[in-house]
Amino acid sequence: MSADIIGTYAVAFCLLIGSFFTIVGVIGLLKFNTPMSRLHAPTKVGTVGIGMLLAASMLHSFVIGQTSIHELLIMGFLFVTAPISANFIAKVNIHRGDCETPPSPLQDDTWSTLNTPQEDRKNEAAGQ
Repeated sequence: MSADIIGTYAVAFCLLIGSFFTIVGVIGLLKFNTPMSRLHAPTKVGTVGIGMLLAASMLHSFVIGQTSIHELLIMGFLFVTAPISANFIAKVNIHRGDCETPPSPLQDDTWSTLNTPQEDRKNEAAGQ
């Protein structure tokens, strides 16, 4: 087996895995009913599915003898921004009351923005 054939198989494998995750994400987005459950499916597509498709593109460019590293920059941007945007979308849904409130923590009730400590409430009231 030559390096070209191995590279072609690697590209095909990456394309299959990326396509599988993309299809699963689309089905999840269409089937889930609540905003929080819908949020889970596209975040996996953004990281694993698109990452594998970009890896396939990068491998293909190396197989045909060209160098292409633009995909690494795109992957880095996606891997950094997708979890952050998903976190912000989840927080908006929680604050708007579109979903169930998360359970209370066992030991500390001020870990989240949903419950403000009494000292901070007094400081906010005094500052206004």
